Amino acid sequence: MAQTKAQRSAAAKKAAATRKRNAAKRSQRSAKSAARGTAKDVTRAAKSAGGTAKKAAKAVSKRVDAEITRVSGGSKRSSGSKRRASGGKRRSGR
Repeated sequence: MAQTKAQRSAAAKKAAATRKRNAAKRSQRSAKSAARGTAKDVTRAAKSAGGTAKKAAKAVSKRVDAEITRVSGGSKRSSGSKRRASGGKRRSGR
């Protein structure tokens, strides 16, 4: 039995709605995938920046230690013992 014009029209509308839904699903999946990729990139960049900051802080710390050692002429703790040795008696806790 042949379709009537109304039946053809209804089937065409149904098919168009299905295509529209499928396209929306594909678009949503694509957007989610892109968002995941972006999130991974942001995480990677943040970790990298954190590592760089740690390295920079360590380098500054080393330079400070080196400068202290250069100025004091020895280790950082030697300056206190030098003063005690040359200063005579050590103060009691009174």
